[in-house]
Amino acid sequence: MTTDPAFLALLQLADGLFPAGGFAHSFGLETYVQEGRVDDAAGLEAFVVAHLEGSAGPCDAVAVAHATRIAARDDVEEAVALDARLDAMKCVPEFRAASRQMGRQTLRATSALDDDRFLAELLHAVEDGLAPGHHALAFGVALGRAGADAERAAVAYLYSTAALLVGAGLRLIALGQVQGQRLLARLRPRLARLGSEAAARKVDDLWSFNPGLELAGLRHATLDRRLFRS
Repeated sequence: MTTDPAFLALLQLADGLFPAGGFAHSFGLETYVQEGRVDDAAGLEAFVVAHLEGSAGPCDAVAVAHATRIAARDDVEEAVALDARLDAMKCVPEFRAASRQMGRQTLRATSALDDDRFLAELLHAVEDGLAPGHHALAFGVALGRAGADAERAAVAYLYSTAALLVGAGLRLIALGQVQGQRLLARLRPRLARLGSEAAARKVDDLWSFNPGLELAGLRHATLDRRLFRS
């Protein structure tokens, strides 16, 4: 039996155990919970859908798809340019910092797995302050170097994003693990659609519009108590 190595790479990077540091972030969900605006499974699902449809799908997943292709072309300069575009689109300081932190951790981990010159050069650019190192870019280039195609990489990113937010919700709200898995199962068609759309978009088609979540992210910095960093 032969197994596609790119598929195994997709599983590894999308796994919650991958040391990207996502467990430390809720991307505004903690604000909504403390304000009483999200307090059950339906509210959590609405939050996750808003994040996927307004930010992760049309922006980050598109960047992931293009990053896989950039990595296959071995073009570090183009990867840095895409990274800068992502940085300009993240206006909430906590969200921008979270994306950078997770991206750096992803690049460090994936660079340590193989002797890959492209990943090593990109990591050096990030650590030298020449590139911000956003998570979507790091996720995409790592999978691109592993041979993953753009659409599957985008779907894997969206799934890992949804799983991160559901995991945060389970820690903030009185919900069980089975409820969380049901939510993720209901999201499967949406994740597939958004991933397909992301792979078909051009770089100039990146957009993000989530004012409610962004305001929650800004308010998060002033909460009296915080479990998450964003």
